Amino acid sequence: MARTPDVGSPAPDFTVPGTVRTASGPERGDYTLSAHRGNPLVLVFYPGDNTAVCTKQLCSYTSDLDRFWDLGATVWGISPQGLDSHEGFAEQYDLRFPLLADTDREVARAYGIAVPGLGLRRSVFVLDGEGAVRWKHIALAGLTFQSTDTLTEQIRAATGS
Repeated sequence: MARTPDVGSPAPDFTVPGTVRTASGPERGDYTLSAHRGNPLVLVFYPGDNTAVCTKQLCSYTSDLDRFWDLGATVWGISPQGLDSHEGFAEQYDLRFPLLADTDREVARAYGIAVPGLGLRRSVFVLDGEGAVRWKHIALAGLTFQSTDTLTEQIRAATGS
């Protein structure tokens, strides 16, 4: 298994399918990390759709989405479930940022957070506009999550805002 990328190093590139909830319904497409440059990106790895802590975490971030956007940051959620599951989850909880389907756990392995037989560790990576890791948090048990306050503070530190 790969090690987690060090702070200051380039984040591992990937392309995976994803979906985002819009006013006209879900929109599916491919999400490529290297194509997202110029603004900070928060990668939120979460173990599963419709689970207690994950639901609370993603609802918290979607409620505070304007705070991320005010800093020019985008949020992407990544988990092993497929697009149909993500679309139902986003619809049920009005999640308004892209949910990416890492069904083969290749991205989780590349980021060193895959746990054989269990899925992945709840993790957050803050990337700068050039795609470098500026901050990361990898949970041991995954029963809690990083607050919007913590993440926006790290985005400010990464961008000098």
